[in-house]
Amino acid sequence: MSRLASPGATLQLRDIHQAPPPSWWPPAPGWWLLAAIVLLVIGAIAWRLWRRRQRARALSRLFDDALARAATPQAQVAAMSELLRRAARNIDPGADALPGDKWLAFLDRSLPSPVFVGRLGDVLLEGGFRRSISQDDADALRVAARARFLDWMAAR
Repeated sequence: MSRLASPGATLQLRDIHQAPPPSWWPPAPGWWLLAAIVLLVIGAIAWRLWRRRQRARALSRLFDDALARAATPQAQVAAMSELLRRAARNIDPGADALPGDKWLAFLDRSLPSPVFVGRLGDVLLEGGFRRSISQDDADALRVAARARFLDWMAAR
């Protein structure tokens, strides 16, 4: 008889063995690419936020240093006026030449409530030319002017 199984013999079959599940490490190349893209996006966002913060600090330092160099409240008001007019050029190139009430209205534009129309505006317009001005008036103007200056310079 041949080595082949006889027609009456039964074959012994074994179960099919499944391949082992794929390992979670190392990930497929697509996952590496996705991780690299996500890291690049996070890095770009972090870098942009860092640059924005550095710019805000530099602008704050510019404003504060200009006022620190001014010896009198009149000189401080004049420095604030100059800085605000320089910053206004970022919003409208002709804004730095606006006179009086038009300048104050421009300063208050897009603010929720008017800040510069009134006492602070009078101090800003005339404070640099007055014989004397109180330090309290200059300090009150400083808060509003600094906020407006930083807002406009950040818009650039």
